[in-house]
Amino acid sequence: MTDAPDRPDTVHALLADGSTVAIRPARPQDRDEVLRMHREMSPGATRLRFFAVNPRYAQETAERVCAPGHPGYRALLALADGRVVGVAEYTVLPSSPGAPVSADIALAVAEGRHGQGIGTLFADLGLRTSRHFDGTEVRCTVHLEEDEHYLAAVDRRGRIADVASLRPLLLPRSVAVAGAGRRAGSVGRAVLGNLRSGGFTGPLYAVNPHAAVIEGTPAFPSVAALPLVPDLVVLAVPAPAVPEVAAQCGAAGVRALVVLTAGLDTGQAEALFTCCRHHGMRLVGPNCLGIADTAEETRLNATFAAHPPLPGCAGVAVQSGGVGIALLERFGRLGVGVSSFVSLGDKYDVSGNDMLQWWEADPRTRLAVLHLESFGNPRAFSRTARRVARTMPVLTVDAGRSEAGRRAAASHTAAAATPTMTRGALFTQAGIIATRSIAELVDTTALLHAQPLPAGTRVAVVSNAGGAGVLAADACADAGLTVPALDPGQAAELREILPPGAVTGNPVDTTAAVTADRMRSCLGRLAAPGAVDAVLVVLVPTALATGTRDDPLLALTDAPARRSRPVTAVLLDQEAPVRLLASADGRPVPAYSEPRSAARALAHAARYARWRAEPPGSVPPLSGIDPAGATAVVGEFLTRHPGGGWPDPRVCSALLDRYRIPQLPWAWAEDEDTAVAAAGHLVADERGRVAVKAYWPGLVHKTDLGALRLDLEGPDQVRHAYRDLRARFGDRMTGVLIQPMARRGVELFAGVVQDEVFGPLVLFGLGGTATELLADHAARLAPLTDRDAHSLLTAPRSAPLLFGYRGGGPVDLEGLEQLLLRLSRMACDLPQLAEADLNPVVARPDGVAALDVRLRLLPRHAHDPYLRRLRAARRWRA
Repeated sequence: MTDAPDRPDTVHALLADGSTVAIRPARPQDRDEVLRMHREMSPGATRLRFFAVNPRYAQETAERVCAPGHPGYRALLALADGRVVGVAEYTVLPSSPGAPVSADIALAVAEGRHGQGIGTLFADLGLRTSRHFDGTEVRCTVHLEEDEHYLAAVDRRGRIADVASLRPLLLPRSVAVAGAGRRAGSVGRAVLGNLRSGGFTGPLYAVNPHAAVIEGTPAFPSVAALPLVPDLVVLAVPAPAVPEVAAQCGAAGVRALVVLTAGLDTGQAEALFTCCRHHGMRLVGPNCLGIADTAEETRLNATFAAHPPLPGCAGVAVQSGGVGIALLERFGRLGVGVSSFVSLGDKYDVSGNDMLQWWEADPRTRLAVLHLESFGNPRAFSRTARRVARTMPVLTVDAGRSEAGRRAAASHTAAAATPTMTRGALFTQAGIIATRSIAELVDTTALLHAQPLPAGTRVAVVSNAGGAGVLAADACADAGLTVPALDPGQAAELREILPPGAVTGNPVDTTAAVTADRMRSCLGRLAAPGAVDAVLVVLVPTALATGTRDDPLLALTDAPARRSRPVTAVLLDQEAPVRLLASADGRPVPAYSEPRSAARALAHAARYARWRAEPPGSVPPLSGIDPAGATAVVGEFLTRHPGGGWPDPRVCSALLDRYRIPQLPWAWAEDEDTAVAAAGHLVADERGRVAVKAYWPGLVHKTDLGALRLDLEGPDQVRHAYRDLRARFGDRMTGVLIQPMARRGVELFAGVVQDEVFGPLVLFGLGGTATELLADHAARLAPLTDRDAHSLLTAPRSAPLLFGYRGGGPVDLEGLEQLLLRLSRMACDLPQLAEADLNPVVARPDGVAALDVRLRLLPRHAHDPYLRRLRAARRWRA
């Protein structure tokens, strides 16, 4: 633990039972509380903590813990309702220079608070431990290595605590509505009415000082006057009253709040947040539509939506109340019910990550739908989403794509790393199906709700009108699907089934004379395991069979057996954008009004199926790296430049060397004689050619500024180049970089940018002078797994150049993956690395090397991006 002025002094964490504790450093004024906690410990607990029962140990511990801090010692307290319920201490042990640093740690938990996760036992931490006897003592060593086993243990503890804390919110045994007005039309009155009409199964109360009964519901003047403490209170009171009512709820022991009120000013927002943290209440909102859960044991509809949600299997969480209303209305019209619905609003507390963990534990939920405008902890969200998406589809709308990119970008990396690219990396790695509109989200949900996942991207298009089939085939191609020609055997089978004149290539034109029986046989052949992965049926109404028993539409709705391939329909005369056609096999068929919607939905499903079929990947160990040495290099630079900046090539090279990232040989020179001597050392013979590159902090586009001299041969050309650069740039130029000319290869770009919210983002793509012109880049969030690194190589449009385009041999793909993995590790180890720009990286069959390297370092502090904790206070604004 290190002191950092930009970190909050107090963080909040959930315990295994869903309650909340505050964790902060001990202070001198905590002495009496620490002493009380230790004195109340049972003799058995005291013996386990101190190896003896002696009253003076409690006194000594309180004095030590609450004394002013000194080097090598720290003490943390866990507090619940202002009382100390846990103490953790560590003391750094003496060690020789260069040896690993170790420390003694001690934990104590208040009497009656064991088993809640306050002082998680060493065996449950997920960290590798070893034990040995030291006389009568057992020494336990905890190895602080962040591996997958540790992260899985963190996930497991966080998931248990999160689900427990949300139970009073989503499955409350009792509810009160504060602010339910006497007049019809108020928000609180609407929520109360929805709770009553929805059949909420538990006690229901209103809080209103001016009425005794509201809509048949007993009303009380305050929360304190209620006959029992409700699990959940819905606040629909004016903004100035929110902090006071929230405080009443906390004092009474309420476990969860839903705050519908909008327009809280800075003081009101901070008071609400502080109250919820102090009393351990989970909070939805403020500025939200409300929540609903369709479980039979509760039947909770605490929203002011006009129509209640249908029971079903879709979990829905949105930030925008308007989007929430639209989704509930469209899902209801479609017949897709929801398991739970949460309007997150301003998202002070409960987030999309919380809801994913709730749905993961909820057997009723088989589909997760999110509309998020912001992310509080993207790294934790990504990890949760990756896990949840392995068991159910997770869909979202990629909102905010039009946000302007970073202004005044100082490097290629920062210029390329737009918010859209960052969000896209998050969604791609986590397996989230990201749609571009509400309509597209509903279209895709209809398919995933009703049909199996496709095994690939091959689609058979079947139509009773040739032109409509062509439109559908074009839509499939635009969506990234393929419409392959059917094999001769399958085509011959279809000719025997279909009417004369049918075309049995792909698209399949059945002609307008096709009957329901013939269409049914055709679909049965195509939807069985074989040449395609999905079937898209396009039908137009004709006077030949529409509305009769021969109507080909019946082939979709009275299927005799469950098909193994997804089947979708496009009905060109349909008014609704999408609807579900009831089918005899119990699996509805989604029918769209136009081909593009059906094709996009199939493409989303195919990409998701491919992601889910791939192994999850792991972060591989890297040989030869020196994180401690890299940290020392960064520390030395920031000591000389406290505000940060652009290190010169010597510092950049030193950092890359610590991670074994290959570089072209180079030399640094600050005068012409040194430049000439360096060039002579770098080339093996006098005919060797070198490049001379001017340098000063902040230089980006060397070619554009004329700061680069290439193909220099012999001392005279090197000397002339140096003089020319010095005359051109004067004292602004702090030195030059001398390098041998690189052999030809594919010029690539690799970089890192530290996003303030998302953490390190690794970018890769086509490099050289075309980097910004073509913008052929892909990105993934660090840390990269082996699968992430491979997908980065294949994602850019220029990827065929790496794999042997037009007969050329492939470049060193393993070397490229290693470069990306090492760059990712460097970015994770060094939060001070604001930007890294390796351009170009030359890739050849016999290796890869970075030719030009620019780094930017800033004074930043690391924090554990995975550790489960509740959000800290923010800078409030009205």
